[in-house]
Amino acid sequence: MAQLSLNHLSKSFGAGRPAVNDLSLTIRDGGFLALLGPSGCGKTTVLRMIAGFEQPTGGSIRLGERVLADEKSFIPPEARNMAMVFQSYALWPHMTVAENVGYPLKVRGIGGDARSRKVREALASVRLEDYADRRPAALSGGQRQRVALARCLVTEPDVVLLDEPLANLDRHLRQEMEETFREFHRRSGATMVYVTHDQSEAMALATDVAIMSEGKLLQVGAPEAIYAEPEGRVVGSLIGQGAILSLPIFPSSPRRLDWLSLSHALRPVMQPHPDVRTADVLIRPQDVELAPEGIQAKVETSLYEGERYALRLTLSDGQMLRAFSRLPVRVGELVRVRIGSGWRL
Repeated sequence: MAQLSLNHLSKSFGAGRPAVNDLSLTIRDGGFLALLGPSGCGKTTVLRMIAGFEQPTGGSIRLGERVLADEKSFIPPEARNMAMVFQSYALWPHMTVAENVGYPLKVRGIGGDARSRKVREALASVRLEDYADRRPAALSGGQRQRVALARCLVTEPDVVLLDEPLANLDRHLRQEMEETFREFHRRSGATMVYVTHDQSEAMALATDVAIMSEGKLLQVGAPEAIYAEPEGRVVGSLIGQGAILSLPIFPSSPRRLDWLSLSHALRPVMQPHPDVRTADVLIRPQDVELAPEGIQAKVETSLYEGERYALRLTLSDGQMLRAFSRLPVRVGELVRVRIGSGWRL
C-alpha cells in the first residue's frame, strides 16, 4: 500500500473552463476519501484520471514513488492495481456470481484452487457465499452491488474507486449498503475514493471529505471538521442544512459567534461602528430555538417531519433562517428566536 497524491492536476476538454483546475490532494494510505460536489464540478473526471481512463493535461498522479500519469507518461488502467465500482454494477449477465467475481483473476492467469479460494473469501466478505451459483438477474440491486464489491476485493487492489455506486438504489438499500462499504473498507484496508453528490453519504462513509466546485478543490478535512467549520459560502451552503446571513461583524470577532455577538449584529444600529464589516455567517437550524427573549421572525413554511417540524423563517430585514420545533407552528405566525451559535465564513 502507498499514499495516493494528486499534484496540480488539471484536465481540459477543449475551449472553455477546465473540467479540473490545478487540484492538489493527498489521500492517505488506507484512507476513505469522498469527493463531494454538485453535478459538473469535476469529481468524476478526477476519478477517471486516477483510474487511467483519462490522461491529465497538467499535473501528475503518484502512488507512492510511482508516477501513474502526467503530461508525458501514462500507465494504463490494467497496470495500476486499482479496482472500480460503477453506478451500473457492470456485471456479465451470462456468468454466475462466482464467475463474475473470479473474472479478474482469470484475466491475470490465476486458476484452479487458488482462484476458487479467493472467490470464496471475497463472497464471504460481502455475505454472498450462498449466492455463488446464481446469475445477476436473480439478485436484488443491493446484492448486485455487493458482487461488484467482491470483484474488487478479489484482486487485493491498492486503491478502490467508487463512482456514485448507490445512486440507483432506494433509501432503505442505500442505508444497508453504507454499512457494507464501511465493512468492506475495514476488511480490505485499501485506499478508497468515493464520488458522490449526496452529502449524507459522504459524511456517513468517509474518513475525509473533499469539496469540489467548478473544477476546483475548495476544502478537505474530516467530516466533523467540514461540517462544523466550512470555509466559504459555497462549502457552507453545500454541507448540512442551514442559512447564510449577511451581518455586521467586527473583523477581530472569533469565527464561532455566540448569541451575545449575534443578537447585537441582528438588531439594527442607527450609527454603526466604523470598524464593522459585513460578513457571511452560517446558522444551522439546530442552533435556532424558539425563545421569548429572542428576535422576531415570521413563519413562512412549517413542514412536519415526524419527530419535529422544519420551519423556514424570515427576519425583519427579509433574510431567511431555518429552525426546528417539536410543537406545531402556524404559517404566518410571528415568533421570537434565539440563535445559540453561528460560524463566520
